[in-house]
Amino acid sequence: MLLKILVVFVGCVTMTLATEASLQEFTSGNNLFTASVYKEIRKNENGNFLVSPYSAEAVLALAQSGAKDETAQEIKTALHLPSQEKIEAAIKSLQPTLRQNDRYLLQTANKIYVKNNFTVNEDFKKLASDVFDANLENIDFEKKAEAANTMNQWVEEHTNNKIKNLIDQDQLNTRTRLVLINALYFKGNWSVPFEKYLSGNQKFYKTAQESVEVATMRDSSTQNYYESPELKAKFLELEFEGGDVSMTFVLPNEKEGLAQLENEVGKALEAPKYTKEYVKVALPKFKIESRADFKDILQKLGVKKAFDAEQADLSGIAGAKGDLIIDKIAQKTVIDVNEEGVEAAASTFLSVGVPLSGYFPPRDPKEFIADHPFIFYIKVKDLVVFAGRVVDPTQ
Repeated sequence: MLLKILVVFVGCVTMTLATEASLQEFTSGNNLFTASVYKEIRKNENGNFLVSPYSAEAVLALAQSGAKDETAQEIKTALHLPSQEKIEAAIKSLQPTLRQNDRYLLQTANKIYVKNNFTVNEDFKKLASDVFDANLENIDFEKKAEAANTMNQWVEEHTNNKIKNLIDQDQLNTRTRLVLINALYFKGNWSVPFEKYLSGNQKFYKTAQESVEVATMRDSSTQNYYESPELKAKFLELEFEGGDVSMTFVLPNEKEGLAQLENEVGKALEAPKYTKEYVKVALPKFKIESRADFKDILQKLGVKKAFDAEQADLSGIAGAKGDLIIDKIAQKTVIDVNEEGVEAAASTFLSVGVPLSGYFPPRDPKEFIADHPFIFYIKVKDLVVFAGRVVDPTQ
């Protein structure tokens, strides 16, 4: 029935307007999910971190498409997803957007590895292919080292070799039936690059008293800028060549203001009413590599049944209720920010198994001197694809 509805929807005369509405709803949910994930990660992570909300959403939305009843509803609620029809419309419209542009490289790919001789429902296979552009490939999970190597090679190929060893062979076992993977890669140059000769060392205050010397990029130019009295923070949006993609930095006014800002991270993710201002900018160069256990995060956000042998209903993928559970879901991310631009990559895997059993400067230019901890995120149009924080650029 679902596929019949989808065919009618795609063929509808009002498809464009409906798709735009679905994408807007999906994007709004993406912001809420990003805030929820950010808050959970910060509880256990004191240092720098990076997460890709969209990479996680891609595999979870795909798994949710094969879930039923309360199992599906818990995932939808945690991810703030719209109806199934709107999910599919949004994902299908996003796939062409997350592709290579002539000015920057942005690509995403989905893949499903299936245990040899394990039968997946035809409806799920069709949906995975038609909506998520995910191909299925059979693999022998019992040859753990060989299977992990095959999947890791696929991830490396689709992240320009930035994400390595995503899957450890010990994460595979005789109960593994499917592994769903999303790979996301971005590389872009700033529309106004930082001149390297202006870069130099500068103090970065980890606390009001403790500082470290860090390599800092400097520039003075017209940028999108906003000061929030409510959040007691400054916003700086730097655009990448080609349009559509930008990176936002949210800097607390106080050197030790990050914790207070993070309490309102949902508001920090909302695009403010920027004005074009001549801004004196100082940003530290930084690299971050992170790994996140999304199973733990999702359970804290209310996803319980998908991991429970007695309650999981993934029968839309294969078998009957109780035959399959989500076993593991983890993500690895990396980002490199320098004078020329940004390179970032993420990959998320979800395993399903059987249960155990240019302007002249004004006289008073604005200043955005990121010399203490801050939040950052990268958006494609309004969709958050990467988010994180920097508390010590030397980490």
